[in-house]
Amino acid sequence: MLVRDLEWLLQVGELGHVTEAASALGTSQPTLSRALGRLEDELGVRIFERLPTGVAPTADGELVLEAAHDLVARHDLLRATLANRVDPDTGLVRLAFLDSMATTLVPRLLRAFHAEAPGLKVALSQEPAHEIRRDLDRGTVELGLTMDRSDDLAWLPVRRERLVVVVPPTHRLRGRKRVDLAELADDELVTTPVGYAHSVIVQALFAEVGVVPRISFESADLATIEGLVSAGLGVAVVPEAFAGQSGSVGLALSSAGATRTIGLSWRTDRPLAPPAERFVDFVRARTWDD
Repeated sequence: MLVRDLEWLLQVGELGHVTEAASALGTSQPTLSRALGRLEDELGVRIFERLPTGVAPTADGELVLEAAHDLVARHDLLRATLANRVDPDTGLVRLAFLDSMATTLVPRLLRAFHAEAPGLKVALSQEPAHEIRRDLDRGTVELGLTMDRSDDLAWLPVRRERLVVVVPPTHRLRGRKRVDLAELADDELVTTPVGYAHSVIVQALFAEVGVVPRISFESADLATIEGLVSAGLGVAVVPEAFAGQSGSVGLALSSAGATRTIGLSWRTDRPLAPPAERFVDFVRARTWDD
């Protein structure tokens, strides 16, 4: 069983189509099909069900894909560990982070880390929290910056951000320095989709004052949300750094709980590669609050 075949198998499972996977891998469809056939013959099970629109894993195939994720991740860890033993100042850190951190925390982290360890590269994945968790479980990333703290993951608090309400520049409360969310009961809310960690925090803040907000627009991107508010399409609760980026007015919230905590997560059931360990130690040794 070749590691390359397992990597190809995972690509087919990800895309659900052999021809598309072959194109993404830079190989031919017959070559990829032969590799899948070798795996099925060796394991004695059918991994994919052929469908008119592509392929889907069988029940046995789901088990094979799960094991393949683990095997490929362990292979990558071994290679990274051995490479780091040869040269401790080289290697790769695979980091996933939420969209809302793309223009704030992540650039600060990477600039400082690059200054300390210029030979270490960081591969970035920008994705929602549930995809970060999926990629941590699969081993396609080693570290995740999220707001979700899971009991079965290591969690290093990195930064606490103050939340503010942003209103359009013509809003009736634009001249206030501090507001209570109850005062916005009649305003429409622009926020992230249901299930997003930020949405959970915002809904809880409104619940504290007995308000069920009326949602006008949803976006996964906080910069987009701020832009919609500046265009007069509602109000929003966002990290303070986003206030005023395109003309909205930021107002402090009276709630003491109007904050969000960003943390670094990783799996504890498998060791981190040395470059990822170095990144964790680097983050732990510094203060990232403003």
